[in-house]
Order: sequence, then C-alpha cells, then structure tokens
Amino acid sequence: MAKKKFKIKKGDRVVVIAGDDKGKEGVVLKVLTKRDAVLVEGCKLAKKAVKPSEQNPNGGFVMKEMPIHISNVRKIEGGAS
Repeated sequence: MAKKKFKIKKGDRVVVIAGDDKGKEGVVLKVLTKRDAVLVEGCKLAKKAVKPSEQNPNGGFVMKEMPIHISNVRKIEGGAS
C-alpha cells in the first residue's frame, strides 16, 4: 500500500474552513495519515477525563485538541512558523 501524501505538514499555519471552529487559525501539531486528519493548536477542543498519574496526582479534566479532517483546513501561504 502506497504512503499517503498531503500538502499540509506539521508546523504549517492553517485556517479551518468548515465546522464549529470555522475561521480559526492555528499551527498543525500532528498529521494523522491513516485517518486523513490533522491536529490544529487551539481548534476543536474537547474536555477529556484523565486518571490520576505522577504528572497529575488528582486526575480530573484536560482540554485536548481533537482531529479535524484534512479537507476542512486550508494552508495559509507564507505562514510557516
């Protein structure tokens, strides 16, 4: 199976063009090739429950970026950080 190739890479500056976060800009944190999705800093945040651990001894809730389909983001030209 051939490896998928996207024009959007980690570190690129993108704008969300569809969905609840339409119009928001952010930097790509990770490209998920198997899901055809990207994680964008500050977009599509969800509250996730976390178990107690060494870093977070009390557990609780954490706001975490969720994947956005790659067709719903557009690269901003000249926006490489």
